[in-house]
Amino acid sequence: MACFLLNQEDVQLNIPSYEINDGVTYYTVQVNVGSVKWTVKHRYSEFAELHDTLVSDHCVEKDILPPKKLIGNKSEIFVEKRRIALENYLNAVYVYLKKIMPRSLAIFLELHIYEIFFLLQSLAYQFFTEGESLLQNSKNFSFDVVQLYAISERLRQPRPSLEVTDKKYDFSHVLDFNSHLKDLSINGSDAAYGTSNIYPTTLRVDLSTFKNVENFTVYNYPVDKIYNMGNLRDTVKVLKVHNTKLKNIIELTMCEEVHKHISSASDCHVWFKVTHLDLSDNCIEEIDEAIKLLPHIESLILNNNKLKKISNITLLPRLSQLHLASNSFTSLPENLHTKLGKIVFIDLSRNCLTSLSSFSKMYCLEGLDVSCNRIENIEEVKYIGHLPCLENLRLTGNPVSTIVDYRIKVLEPFGKRAADIYLDNEKPNQKELDTVSIFQALRIAKEGKSPTFSSNDAPLFSAEIPTV
Repeated sequence: MACFLLNQEDVQLNIPSYEINDGVTYYTVQVNVGSVKWTVKHRYSEFAELHDTLVSDHCVEKDILPPKKLIGNKSEIFVEKRRIALENYLNAVYVYLKKIMPRSLAIFLELHIYEIFFLLQSLAYQFFTEGESLLQNSKNFSFDVVQLYAISERLRQPRPSLEVTDKKYDFSHVLDFNSHLKDLSINGSDAAYGTSNIYPTTLRVDLSTFKNVENFTVYNYPVDKIYNMGNLRDTVKVLKVHNTKLKNIIELTMCEEVHKHISSASDCHVWFKVTHLDLSDNCIEEIDEAIKLLPHIESLILNNNKLKKISNITLLPRLSQLHLASNSFTSLPENLHTKLGKIVFIDLSRNCLTSLSSFSKMYCLEGLDVSCNRIENIEEVKYIGHLPCLENLRLTGNPVSTIVDYRIKVLEPFGKRAADIYLDNEKPNQKELDTVSIFQALRIAKEGKSPTFSSNDAPLFSAEIPTV
């Protein structure tokens, strides 16, 4: 990212080309500040507006700007001459004003987008005017990586050499806003930033100014570029990390460390308040032991990763919801209940499972989503029909959902609880319940068993059971 303070003598302003859109000529200004470069497009009228401001506020000579021309100003020869003249004008103005660098010129050159000092001025002004309403309304504020990098670099400087005379642009407004913000998002990108040669994923950011964040989201930015995250570990309750190519959980929990080994973890690496962890859309192949550094998780979302097995979930004693959709599961262990503890809801949709037998002892399970797998045999339902708490079941998208009387045959193993089951997000109607009761009676008669009822039992339907 550009730093004007360190490169005042290494600034180049060129206008290498122009383009005409809808009859309007735009001149392409190429700005180089040290090794950082970007382009800005301006029409002549914008040069004229800048010049009027510089003349009135900074005593720039009035006649150094190329004059207007009302007739023939679209000819190629004229536009080329004006291009050269405007380039000379910009360089002359810069040489004259570089020691004070007025904000009007900085904005014209888009230093407030690509350069640290002027970008922070823009942020400070935004938080001075809007910060209180943003915080009071509990709105999420999304920083891009370049903004956070500018803040990080400013923290390393005790005081900038360019004085800010207008207090609306003072850096203290940024620090104050950050210290009160509760909902923080970081948005990165693999592409170059704007028209520059700045690549956000190569920049490191310091998050020490955020003191009260409760909801923290990182999108498309490598977590190993984050340092001084200690404050967030003490305050964050909802943590989301998406599209970061994260391969394991220790890369997140110990992101600042050069050598990331769980054996060297200490209390300073523990996320004490996180109850909701969402690591969807990454490259995680295993739930590694570092998950214990988030001991209070109640909901864990690992959709769209590369998981093939379930491990280390017993390290999360409060976990009740587990989302593992769109991974690489082909089977589950028969002792699944010993690995998942008291899970209430599990989502294993969009995998390659063929059986439900592993869920047969998940007695606390209230919701199960195994939609879009490869379950073909209706007999698999018998493994879950006796689960006392199960009320929500999704099987749609499996081959079994295409058989005749699919809903009836799925509901039948649940017996008298069939009326309580939401199958594929739909509760059974009375006709389905009556048919389920008939199926149950037929099965009982076929097996040669008599149904047993307690004094409080009532039949599911009033129709007469047909004789067989």
